[in-house]
Amino acid sequence: MSTLAHTMMTAARPAESGLAGPGELDRYPYAESPGADRVGPPSWDGADVELGRVGRRTAGSRGRGLHGQLVQQLGQMIVSGDLGADRPLVPEEIGQRFEVSRTVVRESLRVLEAKGLVSARPNVGTRVRPVSDWNLLDPDIIEWRAFGPQRDDQRRELGELRWTIEPLAARLAAGHGREDVQQRLGDMVEIMGHSLAQGDGVTFSRADAEFHSLLIQLAGNRMLEHLSGIVSAALQVSGGPVTGCDRPTEVSLAHHARIADALATGDPHAAESAMRQLLTAHSEVERVVPAPREH
Repeated sequence: MSTLAHTMMTAARPAESGLAGPGELDRYPYAESPGADRVGPPSWDGADVELGRVGRRTAGSRGRGLHGQLVQQLGQMIVSGDLGADRPLVPEEIGQRFEVSRTVVRESLRVLEAKGLVSARPNVGTRVRPVSDWNLLDPDIIEWRAFGPQRDDQRRELGELRWTIEPLAARLAAGHGREDVQQRLGDMVEIMGHSLAQGDGVTFSRADAEFHSLLIQLAGNRMLEHLSGIVSAALQVSGGPVTGCDRPTEVSLAHHARIADALATGDPHAAESAMRQLLTAHSEVERVVPAPREH
């Protein structure tokens, strides 16, 4: 195994900072806007008590402290429907409910707005947006949907997208002779084999995700690269589509090795065929979606 491959499997990925830029905090007034009418009961009525007191929970979404935890919890509540469309979100109320500062609330709302989950407008305030406005390709939203009421739809839709993206990527990648990337693909297969023998599912999954990300990069299509987050999210969340990538097995390892070999020999048809076999769903397998993993 190359030193580079070992490093990729052990080094922590840099987390997105998610911090607001100069002047952006003022977009979310801390006091409720005079024009923001309060519809129905407070946004938090009926919410799980454990969602409060963010500061006392473990590391939050993507390892970004209080800000990341609040993004994670508000995002899950919106996606699950606990905070329905057009529900007003009052920053002061959020700060009191989750025991966080106004800065944390403003940064969190800014991130949720970038994901299409909320909107902030003068004299209207911050409100939850309808599903049609959400960025459904955002990895966080994919994960939140995977653990919410839409998990069955998310499972099916992820599988359909992967069937569209990855066989094409494998075929295109076979026409690019980048030896450095092909070597890294081989490294990932080697890591997966070693992890399988050791019963190390975590390392297997990391190498698996890296393999698919590298393959899409090798395809040489920038638009496909922008969709690589879908594949990564599908591999990282439990309850995703039932494919050969779901669990460490000798069959899954063999399919990955076949893909790598086809790419190394420049055989686009073999690469595409091997990828389709890897992604073949086993309809007879029924799976139970577990609770969201700790971050």
